[in-house]
Amino acid sequence: MQTFVDFLNGIIWSPVLIYLCLGAGLFYSVLTRFVQVRHFFEMWRLLLSGKSSEKGISSFQALAVSLSGRVGTGNIAGVAAAIGFGGPGAVFWMWVVAFFGAATAYAESTLAQIYKEEDEGEFRGGPAYYIEKAMGQKWYAWIFAIATIFACGVLLPGVQSNSIGNAVEAAFGTGDMIETAIGTISFAKIVTGTVISIILGFIIFGGVKRIAHFTQVVVPFMALAYIIVAFVIILLNVNEIPRIIGMILGDAMTPMAGIGAAIGWGVKRGVYSNEAGQGTGPHAAAAANVDHPAQQGLVQSFSIYIDTLLVCSATAFMILITGAYNVHGGAEGVFLVQNLPATIGANGPVFTQMAIESTMPGIGKPFIAFALFFFAFTTILAYYYIAETNIAYIRRTFKVKGLMFLLKLVLMASVFYGTVKAANLAWAMGDVGVGVMAWLNIVGIIIIFFMSKPAIKALKDYEEQQARKVEVYTFDPVALGIKGADYWEERYKKKAVGTKQASDEIPSPAPQQGS
Repeated sequence: MQTFVDFLNGIIWSPVLIYLCLGAGLFYSVLTRFVQVRHFFEMWRLLLSGKSSEKGISSFQALAVSLSGRVGTGNIAGVAAAIGFGGPGAVFWMWVVAFFGAATAYAESTLAQIYKEEDEGEFRGGPAYYIEKAMGQKWYAWIFAIATIFACGVLLPGVQSNSIGNAVEAAFGTGDMIETAIGTISFAKIVTGTVISIILGFIIFGGVKRIAHFTQVVVPFMALAYIIVAFVIILLNVNEIPRIIGMILGDAMTPMAGIGAAIGWGVKRGVYSNEAGQGTGPHAAAAANVDHPAQQGLVQSFSIYIDTLLVCSATAFMILITGAYNVHGGAEGVFLVQNLPATIGANGPVFTQMAIESTMPGIGKPFIAFALFFFAFTTILAYYYIAETNIAYIRRTFKVKGLMFLLKLVLMASVFYGTVKAANLAWAMGDVGVGVMAWLNIVGIIIIFFMSKPAIKALKDYEEQQARKVEVYTFDPVALGIKGADYWEERYKKKAVGTKQASDEIPSPAPQQGS
């Protein structure tokens, strides 16, 4: 199984996809005139404004849901893997893909807002919706929807829960080894998998509102706590920062693991972590209640900075400052750098645990186990919501009952199975899911640009209203030449009718009497 999955990854994550991820980010950065830089302060303003409604969640809640997908195992175990297989230079390429990926995130999230729909009292949207409506290719949209249901409902949750299980074992020990039908499993992992599945079931059976309320509290708290610990470790070794930055930049240009390994692992883990271009973020973006599609595009663009430039960088600096890492060579058992025992794998949270443990003895392992639980658990919730949205998309055509219930059961089983199985297989299967979604989504948003440029038109319209200093933003897709934005067309018509009625109800001034 491992050999077959590795073979698939070799095809999916060929250099073509690596350069496609970077190229799409550069493409939209140039087209938007680097929207991720020009509108940085507007992102902050929008993040703190906006309200939820009966049909949608607020911009901040949508950011929290999407961040719960972005800020996960990739920020702890993924960064460790990037350094372990690509060398310190891989961190630089994670930064690069994050900077350009912020423009990709703007484009895909704005498209999700433009082409969103109302479904059973909730907003739904994402790549499947905008591929069908903007490209007019329903078959392509169906391929994305099916691939996403499989990736987010089966493959990716196992990666997250696997890291939780490994972190719990590293922190508290394995306990007794128990023979089961799926192999010999530690008591610690069985208990961990069971607890995660029970809590997960309670939340996902409550719907998107419960997911949004849970993540808007947990995500900021867990990210802040993690960054504070990282900041303390960096501050205690502040004299090492120039050396570490020099190491990252130097190894990026002349990488010890080879230029292909540094870029490849940096981009692969960068995309896995921040998900820019992967097509996951747009699902939460579509659920937001905003006055203009570009607003949520800007908020989602900001989430890339939080994920990679802040949280991932914190992990990388902790690992490199403390020297808690190995760098694998091309052959099995060969190390370019070996600071830790050869038995410690790079595909896991142990590098990060040992980095904290070396500075804060007795704290590192349990803290990372605790942090990973919340990081990974909220990511699993985001994956569920994404899979659910794509089932809702398919259900528009085939009214099959019980699909949502089946998804919940499959996801819970996947989470339990991922908790107890080997890390390498879990990560490899996760890479397959990420890669397929990225291929389909990035190709889609580039084709959509050449067909009608909706995301660019929306940005230009927003900037024009911004320049006029309007009090309430509006979005008229018909006036902009954007077809298929049914929700926004209807909303604009209702607003125009309401404005006219209000105007008609204002009495005309009485004629003045002559003297």
